[in-house]
Amino acid sequence: MAEDASGKVVWFVAGVAIGATVALLYAPQPGKQTRRILVKKTAEGRDAVVDTSKDVYERGKEIYEKSLEIADDAAELFERGKKLVRG
Repeated sequence: MAEDASGKVVWFVAGVAIGATVALLYAPQPGKQTRRILVKKTAEGRDAVVDTSKDVYERGKEIYEKSLEIADDAAELFERGKKLVRG
């Protein structure tokens, strides 16, 4: 599920970047100013993707650690159940 959400975020950010680029290319501004804006928007988009990637990584790490805890708890309960059945 986290992979699906991260993929959607990446595609959203890519769409925003492409849309902004197209809008700037068709804007009635001098070339030098347009290039300056493109560089700024590209840097902002890159920063957003890096931040999003870090967030997704951290969330995935948290989920992985929690799943290990749950697996350990389940194994412990299973062993306790075996001991109860054996008597």
